[in-house]
Amino acid sequence: MPLTQDQISRFLHSVHPYDSLPPEVLPELAAKFEAWEVEQGFSVYELGEKLRGLFLIYEGAIEVSDENGVVVSHLGLRNSFGERGLMRDGVAVTSATADAHSILLMLPADEFHALVETYPSAKRFFDRSRGSRKEEQNDLATSRVDTLMAHDPVTIAADDTAQHAAQMMREHRISSLCIAQDGALQGIVTNRDLVSKVMAPALPYDTAISEIMTRSPLTLPSSAIGSDVLHAMMEHRIGHVPIVDAGQLVGIVTQTDLTRFQAVSSAELVSEIARADTAEEMAAVTARIPQLLVQLVAGGNRHEIVTRLITDIADTATRRLLALAEAKLGPAPVPYLWLACGSQGRQEQTGVSDQDNCLILDDSVTDEMRTGYFADLAKFVSDGLDVCGYFYCPGDMMATNPRWCQPVRVWKDYFNGWINKPDPEAQMLASVMFDLRPIGGHVDLFENLQESTLDAAAKNSIFVAHMVSNSLKHQPPLSLLRGFATIRSGEHKNQLDLKANGVVPIVDLGRVYALQGRLSAVNTRARLEAAESAGVLSSSGAADLLDAYDLIAETRLEHQVALVKKGQKPDNYLSPSDLSDFERSHLRDAFVVVKSLQSAIGHGRGMLS
Repeated sequence: MPLTQDQISRFLHSVHPYDSLPPEVLPELAAKFEAWEVEQGFSVYELGEKLRGLFLIYEGAIEVSDENGVVVSHLGLRNSFGERGLMRDGVAVTSATADAHSILLMLPADEFHALVETYPSAKRFFDRSRGSRKEEQNDLATSRVDTLMAHDPVTIAADDTAQHAAQMMREHRISSLCIAQDGALQGIVTNRDLVSKVMAPALPYDTAISEIMTRSPLTLPSSAIGSDVLHAMMEHRIGHVPIVDAGQLVGIVTQTDLTRFQAVSSAELVSEIARADTAEEMAAVTARIPQLLVQLVAGGNRHEIVTRLITDIADTATRRLLALAEAKLGPAPVPYLWLACGSQGRQEQTGVSDQDNCLILDDSVTDEMRTGYFADLAKFVSDGLDVCGYFYCPGDMMATNPRWCQPVRVWKDYFNGWINKPDPEAQMLASVMFDLRPIGGHVDLFENLQESTLDAAAKNSIFVAHMVSNSLKHQPPLSLLRGFATIRSGEHKNQLDLKANGVVPIVDLGRVYALQGRLSAVNTRARLEAAESAGVLSSSGAADLLDAYDLIAETRLEHQVALVKKGQKPDNYLSPSDLSDFERSHLRDAFVVVKSLQSAIGHGRGMLS
């Protein structure tokens, strides 16, 4: 049936974003659309095909499928399709077929791009990338350390003298020197060290730097953010943090470097917790986390920055509780390492988090030490975290469970068993434990274990296949009728679980990509970026998945903020009716991207072409 320009114009007036355009523009825009009348089974376009333009359904239904032929969406009246490919490189990233006799309106590619460039509302609607939604923030919270640090820091040899060190500091007008050999950091000496360790005790000025330097000082990588530095300074009461990449000294950040940046709110919480004497004092501080969440999100900070800052607080609370436990119980009888897994391990905590942790003990530990001292230490810390609002793990994945308080040799047996016999429990446990991140203690207990486990797991194709299968158990909440598959019954009926069905499927994908590429990153976004760099995930697939992850994660945080503003506890359950049509459209498209990547990895491919 032929359509008149007036009919198309009136139809556009009922569809977003065209309804937001100036009324006088619609007749002119309507004249640029071509009307296609197609029969059931007609191929509108195929994957990889150059797109002729944007398609809008005037009547009928369209079926969209991914590269593996899996149907990811059924579209109906007023739905558009093809925009994702047009906004990228003009090539279709899906296939579209008429599911019934249909009338489509096609806006040629050149006209589509002109529309997007001319009208901001159109750009916001069709551009799914995060950059179109928020401007980048240029403050301490979002600035990488490599933009803050002093590059090529002044160094001195360990056998040099204290007097020469003082002369170098005066000459370069700096307050610290790094001690390095062949680029590898050995220690650091500050002007305070010279005063307190040389001048005060009246040591000779030719005292070797090796006698007064701080050996193996706290360091950060250049990929850290400014707040990581500030939090470390406040917790450890230091003023200088060397920056080390791949074992090589690449820079240093001092308090002076941070003076023009401010991240006071989160840093204040870290500082107060680091000086607290009881769990109850810490709880008074962590009770302010919801308000911090509101401030961070309102400030336009990206979701991975918000969750890292919030996780920093949990990390500091854990380390402070470990220190208080040792003060009460005495020094540990053998070296130990406290690790976090789950969202804390990935540095992805939000306004609601339980605790997932474990203890790795030196192999010299005895059963009496393990069930005595370390059981008491684990209980002290976990009880304290619970007081602070990090409630006990429902699955008992905590150091208080004797199963997760074991020497290195037992942990090796655990991982080897999970890898060699990947039954459902092994898959679940491996998924949790691959997110381990050291929090406090002797890090060397974990480094060799992590490297050897990752290598063994990646080499075992059966284990990898089981992990892929396990990653597909969490599906995005999509219905085939252009809507959402909400929870069907119970307290959260007709709501979406933005954690279990939103971010978790992406977390699972990131974990599998890390396994396939033998990547040591634990944070989900870092895993996706590393997977792209390693060739495990294509550039186009990574771009789509990162945009989808950003949108879902930010929607989750914004939902939690909305609850906090209402005086309610933050949760992960969102009613689609609380979203605008615009927001629902974008969120559903993000879920479609995740389902497409799941389909790809389920068929033995880790990328979208």
